[in-house]
Amino acid sequence: MPASRLPEFVVVADEIAHALRRGLPVVALESAVISHGLPHPVGIETASALEAEVRAAGAIPATVAVVDGRIVVGLDAAGYSRLTDSAVWKVAERDLAVAVTSRATGGTTVSATIAVAATVGVSVMSTGGIGGVHLDADWTWDVSADLQALARHSVIVVSAGAKAICDIGKTLEFLDTTGVTVAAYGSGRFPNFYVADSGFDAPRRIDRPAEAAAILRHKRALRQEGAVLVTNPIPAEDALTSDEVARAVAAAQARIGPLRGGDLTPALLAALGEISGGRTLRANVALLRANARLAAAIAREAAQESLRA
Repeated sequence: MPASRLPEFVVVADEIAHALRRGLPVVALESAVISHGLPHPVGIETASALEAEVRAAGAIPATVAVVDGRIVVGLDAAGYSRLTDSAVWKVAERDLAVAVTSRATGGTTVSATIAVAATVGVSVMSTGGIGGVHLDADWTWDVSADLQALARHSVIVVSAGAKAICDIGKTLEFLDTTGVTVAAYGSGRFPNFYVADSGFDAPRRIDRPAEAAAILRHKRALRQEGAVLVTNPIPAEDALTSDEVARAVAAAQARIGPLRGGDLTPALLAALGEISGGRTLRANVALLRANARLAAAIAREAAQESLRA
């Protein structure tokens, strides 16, 4: 949607608006990693590092958040600070209109960031791991809103697979059913957040950023809805083993008890960090940075394709 036609409560930073008008590469970044995903001050430090990774790789970062009821694309330092307040919301796509109405401040999840990126015309988004079908979804029906957002919006999302608390097999089936294109970068296997290989084959493999950009272009040309999910395995030196993660997740679930909904993932990630002696936290930061670099490379290729078109 052209900037001139955006709702008045959607505020695009001047640098981002200028880049979009000129067809320059832009990468959308979520902000729930600041407000809920990582402990303070690691969240702010990591968000700043992700923006630096995107710039170093030749693209422009666009961190998305809600500040005082305005959806901001291109968060500044003052906005970062606001996301550490105790009353800050965790904003999924379904919450965007409510947050605007309530004049709330909140960090946007994957689903909300995808929706905002698609609205303002940013084609590439980077995150750590998407939400998926949770391990106990057979009786809780706990399925992340990220999956439906991926099915609705035509963007590229770079992630290290689904979060460690997800059932990978069921998540892949959901993505398949809803028409999300899944391609693993540099691997034939679907990653599992802290673990490079989930044990499941990836639907497709790509080896160059240009392939991801071309897939989205062709998907749009065919008028197909839905995202291109590019999975990027965690760097080998930062990865954990499947057994380590399984034991840590079981211990974390026992510690936090029967939490559900938006509170579950932050509580589990915090417990995992404590149980693993900080290893999962370090792994989380490493995969976020790797994904930001790949997303920037894909955004550059998408921008070049637009110029050639």
